[in-house]
Amino acid sequence: MKLIPTFAFQHTEGVACPSAWLVRRCGLSACAHLRYLARMNQFLLVAIGGGIGAALRHLSNGVALRAFGPNFPWGTMGINIAGSLAMGLFIELLARRFGGSQELRLFVATGILGGFTTFSAFSLDFAALFERGEVAWAFVYAALSVILSIAALFAGLWLARSFA
Repeated sequence: MKLIPTFAFQHTEGVACPSAWLVRRCGLSACAHLRYLARMNQFLLVAIGGGIGAALRHLSNGVALRAFGPNFPWGTMGINIAGSLAMGLFIELLARRFGGSQELRLFVATGILGGFTTFSAFSLDFAALFERGEVAWAFVYAALSVILSIAALFAGLWLARSFA
């Protein structure tokens, strides 16, 4: 299933590319321009999916805030858990078992789930290392990601407060 059709990159030698006028207009070969359009297609899939995911995160945080109050980040925790579960289900079922297209993976995994929670991507990276048998590296990755990210946040707070 393709959400947006991709552009063909290959053509037979001697056969004119359909966008040959682009060669004259911008100096790119027609095939190079088609590859550029395919990359833009992928970029747009990620951007649109990311917007949807970010909107869902905002909506979910608002619902959790109204339901549970502001004393604990229930919304963020729930989003991280739900996003990680969704990433696992999506990658295993749609992408691996049913041969989902690269466009579908970009739109859902990188776009929607990446916009919803980057924790799902973190969880997928950890699982990939773990399943490859690199268990020690998986835990090093997890520990460094959490510790250094929190440290970087405090460093950013300190920098902003120092110069404000």
